[in-house]
Amino acid sequence: MQPLHAREPFFGLFLVVTGIMGVAAALALSIEKVVQLQNPTVALSCDVSVLVQCSTNLESAQGAVFGFPNPFLGLIGFALVLAVGVAVWAVPHFASWFWAAFNVGVAGAFAFVVWLIGQSIYVLGTLCPWCLVVWLVTIPLFVFVTGRNARAGVFGSRMKRVAEAAWPWLTLTAFALLVAVGVLAQLRLDVIGSLTF
Repeated sequence: MQPLHAREPFFGLFLVVTGIMGVAAALALSIEKVVQLQNPTVALSCDVSVLVQCSTNLESAQGAVFGFPNPFLGLIGFALVLAVGVAVWAVPHFASWFWAAFNVGVAGAFAFVVWLIGQSIYVLGTLCPWCLVVWLVTIPLFVFVTGRNARAGVFGSRMKRVAEAAWPWLTLTAFALLVAVGVLAQLRLDVIGSLTF
């Protein structure tokens, strides 16, 4: 394992890529929300079908949990992820408290996304395409940030030993979580059956 002070170029790249993808999805959703506010009757570009669309999500109470559209929160959160990724390339070492705080933010995003997944699949009955990108990014982000921090000893020596053993399985864990979301969506919404060829 690399020492805590070693540079982590690939982890930085991971944060940059996930940050860019998240910002792009949040920006697209923000633009769609502004268009919707300007003209409530307009068909949004992300409305592909009755099942795959973002209008229902953006119009719902779940789409503005904190009193403003959720995508605005995504713009801020994913921009921070991108900034941390770039900083990892430039700075060889951050204090443990910084990584712990970053992990808390990522964990909060993960919990929020899990709740939104449940709301989208089980309550709203839709799959928002840009929301899917956010899910696709946030789940691995949580898995790898938490795994990296535990492995670096941010959460103590006991968690460090667990993380060392779990490290080779993180990619499979992230993939399994994404597959689980797909399975839940299929079982509830019959995504495959709704496709027209």
